[in-house]
Amino acid sequence: MKTTLFLLIALALALPALAGARPNIVLIVADDLGYGEPGCYGGKEIPTPNIDALARSGVRFTSGYVTAPFCAASRAALLTGRYQTRFGFEFNPIGAQNAALGVGLPAAEKTMAERLRDAGYATALVGKWHLGGTAPFNPQRRGFDEFFGFLHEGHYYVPPPWQGVTTFLRRKALPDSTAGGRWTSPDGRIIWSTHMGGNEPEYDADNPLLRGSQPVNEKDNLTDAFTREACDFINRHRSQPFFLDLAYNAVHSPMQGSDAYLARFAHISDIHRRIFAAMLAQMDDGVGRVLAALRENGLEDNTLVLFLSDNGGPTRELTSSNAPLRGEKGHLLEGGIRIPFVVSWKDHVPAGREDARMVSALDLYPTALAAAETPPVANLDGVNLLPHLAASDSEPFRPRHYWRVGPQAALREGDWKIYRPPAGKAWQLFHLTDDPGEAHDLAAAHPDRVAALEAAWKKLDAEMISPLWGSAGKGSQ
Repeated sequence: MKTTLFLLIALALALPALAGARPNIVLIVADDLGYGEPGCYGGKEIPTPNIDALARSGVRFTSGYVTAPFCAASRAALLTGRYQTRFGFEFNPIGAQNAALGVGLPAAEKTMAERLRDAGYATALVGKWHLGGTAPFNPQRRGFDEFFGFLHEGHYYVPPPWQGVTTFLRRKALPDSTAGGRWTSPDGRIIWSTHMGGNEPEYDADNPLLRGSQPVNEKDNLTDAFTREACDFINRHRSQPFFLDLAYNAVHSPMQGSDAYLARFAHISDIHRRIFAAMLAQMDDGVGRVLAALRENGLEDNTLVLFLSDNGGPTRELTSSNAPLRGEKGHLLEGGIRIPFVVSWKDHVPAGREDARMVSALDLYPTALAAAETPPVANLDGVNLLPHLAASDSEPFRPRHYWRVGPQAALREGDWKIYRPPAGKAWQLFHLTDDPGEAHDLAAAHPDRVAALEAAWKKLDAEMISPLWGSAGKGSQ
């Protein structure tokens, strides 16, 4: 009798997804992935079967947005559920600025991880942080029980001397001192290109790979290492609710394609594009392994999976496609801010495609809290998507969306969007349903609409504060 009782207790403790248990939450963030690259968003050249399968299992939004057209500011809003301009995180810290005192996610902003940990969730960040490179901003001080990754904007995927990969780097000049074209090393392993007019940033300077706060010597390609660590976290925490933020640095530069993945794309003649394809395919395989870990642990049906990119793809830098959108990373045109965006949770989110309504990265924080049965937070800019998706209603998730990056600005309301370019010229007006590529400026034909949207932008802008640091870091790195 006692043996049977002990077996029943052990079985009960081992079951990861008891009826009525709060769901696990897995947030997968791709870095610099263009809207037009995944197969589920029209990409034809690079197969992404695992991202596509995730999209089929849930809702694929075709008007999914981030709040900034570059990494750090976008992530600040994602993890706080608030426009980053409310707390001064307007620009993108890069290079040494990452380690400057006071540069990072303000301590007063409570992250999604902090809320979920306080509600009894195990929490982990695996991958890129980019929300402060000094001790006060360490992810483990911002709600994450575990951290494996790096703190700055980018990192080489393998340690020097970069074995097993082909590396494509930006340079100002080639070995023969010319300033135009490409140079390839005799073994074909390193390509220098002057097409961007500058040198590859020193991504690894003062930016070690960390476990917690301690440097580690990682031999695997970072995409595989981050996948490995994510799966390990799932395996270790299968008996309790957990929040996993898997923040890949793929497909962000520096561009390094692994041999096995480059072989898949031998038919792509341009090595620049072939390396990008290899990096995306490797990340897609990682997504597949994470989803397999959920299945193998019996967690597939009780896990809310969220997938998005942190901004649009930098086309000139990576060859990335944002088709059919205009613009790229750094722009408040659609190509910089409209991104692949998927929400999947079996029996809670009906599978399908959402074309009519815009959704924001801001919405993932309140959606995650609601899924975790955690009290809502009053000062968030996002909305809980679950009631709308479960009811399959047609009510807008949000009436409008606001953007500001220095003089560059935008606001979308319904099908209409106003856009002010970086030079601070007059507002442009686009009807996004008819013209997603923003090819036709309708401002002259609809001055009253421009005035109304500008008034709405100004009302929201009046609630924001000035940047806490300068604009030097707002580039495409």
